[in-house]
Amino acid sequence: MPTQKILRLNAQLFPVGAFEAAQYRRYGIQPIEVEADTPTAILAHAADCDALFVISAALPAEVINGLTKCRVISRLGAGTDKIAVDVATQRGIVVTNVPSFCAEEQADHTMALLLALVRRLPQMAALMQAGAYGDAHALSRSNRRLAGRTLGLVGFGHSARLVAQRALGFGMRVIATRRRNLPAMAGVEIADLATVLHQSDYVSLHLPLTVESYHIIDAAALRLMRAEAMLINTSRGALVDEAALERALREGRIAGAGLDTFEGVDVFVADAPPPALSLLRLPNVIATPHVAAGSVESGQDVSAGGVENLVAILRGSWPRPGNVVNEGVVPRWPLTEYVPP
Repeated sequence: MPTQKILRLNAQLFPVGAFEAAQYRRYGIQPIEVEADTPTAILAHAADCDALFVISAALPAEVINGLTKCRVISRLGAGTDKIAVDVATQRGIVVTNVPSFCAEEQADHTMALLLALVRRLPQMAALMQAGAYGDAHALSRSNRRLAGRTLGLVGFGHSARLVAQRALGFGMRVIATRRRNLPAMAGVEIADLATVLHQSDYVSLHLPLTVESYHIIDAAALRLMRAEAMLINTSRGALVDEAALERALREGRIAGAGLDTFEGVDVFVADAPPPALSLLRLPNVIATPHVAAGSVESGQDVSAGGVENLVAILRGSWPRPGNVVNEGVVPRWPLTEYVPP
């Protein structure tokens, strides 16, 4: 491959690890590592790049329009709502991702949040530390058994299907919405959103953030949920109207929430003061800072997939099927059918 300028953003917040560095050596590329979080700062380094790796930095239209040579934006992750994909398509820039790199981890984290809420683990841990054993025993007697309860999945892609497998193992009933004509799954009922919200004891979100899915869980949706129901979100924060969720929790219209992702909190900073979002201080909310994807294995999967996507395009072929976000793009340079690198 001829010498080409490859930029890798988020170099300090998400530094290159040993496995990712090994992928670069494998393909003979040397990305320039940059930490920049504004369009001006990004373009100071990226304007003349041939290819761009990104993890969490936003790439709005201003950045995309300033990329004069770029052939590919390789998202080292799954979601691309921070990238102006439509502008990239107009400019002939292929946007790629690794869509299912952390599906197992997301499913594990979803079940962890659900179990922590159901078994009231934060409260039990606090009562244990306080020596309030009697209070803990009394609280435990109002817990509900998972077997026979209903889990509703909003979206039925890879992570949701893995959550369904786990939930079925607990003896739960599982119902789900389905946006596309995905294959059926034994034991899972397909229903519309209103039915899923109304019938579920626990609702878990598994959708990308789009214009259509923005605030899909709003005040009206929350009113459809049962008073004893709980909401889990490990997907994208803006799927939920956080102000409406806080009101529903304070008023007792739903029982709890487990959140790993937020619209009102930027968790992609190394050091920050405690979040100002009052929702997170409610006793029936368990929150984690967008860490559902994290594991050794998922890190390796996303590095391998993201690097392979970029290298394929720079070598003149499409990446692995399913890894192109803007499938209708006409690339700046013609590409052949996918060839494994």
